[in-house]
Amino acid sequence: MEFPDRELSAEQREEILKILKDRFEKNMNRHEGLEWTNVQAKLENNSIKLWSLFEMERTGGEPDVVGYDEETDQYIFYDCSPESPKGRRSVCYDREALESRKKHKPENSAIDLAAEMGIEILTEEQYRELQKLGEFDLKTSSWIKTPDTIRKLGGALFCDRRYNTVFVYHNGADSYYSSRGFRGSLKV
Repeated sequence: MEFPDRELSAEQREEILKILKDRFEKNMNRHEGLEWTNVQAKLENNSIKLWSLFEMERTGGEPDVVGYDEETDQYIFYDCSPESPKGRRSVCYDREALESRKKHKPENSAIDLAAEMGIEILTEEQYRELQKLGEFDLKTSSWIKTPDTIRKLGGALFCDRRYNTVFVYHNGADSYYSSRGFRGSLKV
């Protein structure tokens, strides 16, 4: 699938690769045993995924490598910003929730924005994996992928970290708060 509007300029490509390399080198505990040169080679051969990482960075996600999937030969990136990405807050859960609001609609939904960026919203399992790499969302919260059984009843799930514990909560999928956004994942 081609996305002509998802092309980075040479300067943007250079900028995001430098940011990602610096972050990779400063946070080796997130990806022990992995080499930046291998990650960079994958990124340089996949301009669409590099554009997605640029968008993750632009919206405050601070993406970093958190693993490697041997079966698919792909590196796994998560948003590693200390708090839920600032440029992705004040969104309800999905399009259905957005359209169901009668008043004070947010500008977008977490699921739609993730799709526009070419990333996936974190699952509960992925969110818990992230929290093993540091302490995230100590003041904010992040929507997570919600099971259909909950979503069909109007709810959606979100997580945060308080009292050195990861909590999973529920809310109406149409709710939104200035302190709640979402974190994404991307395989390259």
